[in-house]
Amino acid sequence: MRNAKELRAEILVAARTEFAQHGLAGARIDRIAKSAHASKERLYAHFGDKETLFREVVNADVAEFFGALTPRPDAVAEWVGDLYDLMCARPEHQRMMTWAHLEGFIIEEPRTDGEPIAVQAIAAIEAAQADGHVDRAWQPFDLLVTLLGVGLAWAHWPDPRAATDDPTLVAHRRAVVVEAATRVIATRG
Repeated sequence: MRNAKELRAEILVAARTEFAQHGLAGARIDRIAKSAHASKERLYAHFGDKETLFREVVNADVAEFFGALTPRPDAVAEWVGDLYDLMCARPEHQRMMTWAHLEGFIIEEPRTDGEPIAVQAIAAIEAAQADGHVDRAWQPFDLLVTLLGVGLAWAHWPDPRAATDDPTLVAHRRAVVVEAATRVIATRG
């Protein structure tokens, strides 16, 4: 018999799968409950309603996704490649963030140890600028958002063939995003 914490965790896993595939509007509580081997009543007892469950899954995904990577001052461009790798390995996180934007949800700022994750990334970029690895002309937050866009670009390409597990194509695309990031951050002499 599962305890309440285990059941809650199983519901969240099932909800992530359902929401990533169908979004908030298309997701069905009965499918989530069935996948989690729970009753709809138990699901509602834990989360109240579908929107609250969706919001919890989105916030967890955003925190997990952004918490997995922090740029190193000496390897900012490589961080963009790592971001691409993470998107390939965990595409459901990107889908959840996209669904949240489409639904008009305000996503909570992800935190690590109580500090916003963006603060850590901005500090790394500032250190990279101070060490001469990144052009000082960039505002750190603007650069962070730009590099995030570069790393996640393939997730937004409107061709269904953009998603691939072909190792040669994945390696090529990773190299492209790292090269693009290298050019974006290059110091101008």
